[in-house]
Amino acid sequence: MAVNSVKNQKEESKSSIFTAVESRLRIDKLFEEGIPVKYIPRVLFIAAILIFYIGNTHYAERTVRRINKMKVEVENIRADYTTKRAELMFASKASEVAKKVVPIGLEESLTPPMKIIIKEGEY
Repeated sequence: MAVNSVKNQKEESKSSIFTAVESRLRIDKLFEEGIPVKYIPRVLFIAAILIFYIGNTHYAERTVRRINKMKVEVENIRADYTTKRAELMFASKASEVAKKVVPIGLEESLTPPMKIIIKEGEY
């Protein structure tokens, strides 16, 4: 069988960023004798810290989203409250109350109220 020597030369001459990083870091020397067990606790500790950090970031972002959502709700409720308060103040004016009780048959009193004075010992 014939070997494609041109293709082999292209593969050997082709270098990528990963091969450059691998050649500079020399990671192969760490794994020549097997997996270095002495680094496992450190790697697990760093992995746990990273997982905690990622979880904390997600929690903070979710909390910020909830706070923003609550701010919008509070503004809507505040606007409703202001509207209802204005309507109530308008409806509780004496002229508006008089207009609303006319169908029932009640009339507004035209005589002013009188002050009743009780002398001491009379009652």
